[in-house]
Amino acid sequence: MLATLLAKAAAVPAALVMTVTPAAAHHSTGPVGIDPDAPVITRDDVVVHAPLSRIWKIQTDVASWPSWQPDVTEAVKLTPGPLREGSVFRWSVNGLTDITSTVAQSWPERRIVWGGPAQGITAVHVWTFQRERDGVHVHTEESWAGAPVEADIPAMQQVLDASLSAWLHNLKTRAERP
Repeated sequence: MLATLLAKAAAVPAALVMTVTPAAAHHSTGPVGIDPDAPVITRDDVVVHAPLSRIWKIQTDVASWPSWQPDVTEAVKLTPGPLREGSVFRWSVNGLTDITSTVAQSWPERRIVWGGPAQGITAVHVWTFQRERDGVHVHTEESWAGAPVEADIPAMQQVLDASLSAWLHNLKTRAERP
């Protein structure tokens, strides 16, 4: 579906978009967030019954995403070492290929933010993790902006809603597996 929407949007002139950069994170002591003015924004939550350290390791091990995220067909970390501010990775998901994302903020076992452009869509993706009595509360929110999004906002909203819901479900399933 996303590939079809992108093809339809190809005739739309490119829009001016903003991206989250690592430099922005280094100059900020507060949280980096999604684009509040983006036409498509999704927020979702799940409680995971697994240790926070395990959930964080699964979520930040980019190279292993295809093993537990069926929609992720490729994921390669381009920056050596642990995922941290400034880390860059390339991945493909739901028909979007060669996405290059940069980590804008990383507070280990608490929060990670990445973003970047892909085929005319600028995405900012925020993940937060908080221990609670009944498990770890995982919250995610993502914004999409750009010409392909503007070309069919309702359909793109549906795609992003489904994508984040699936990601959370898959993360929960993977982390809770013995």
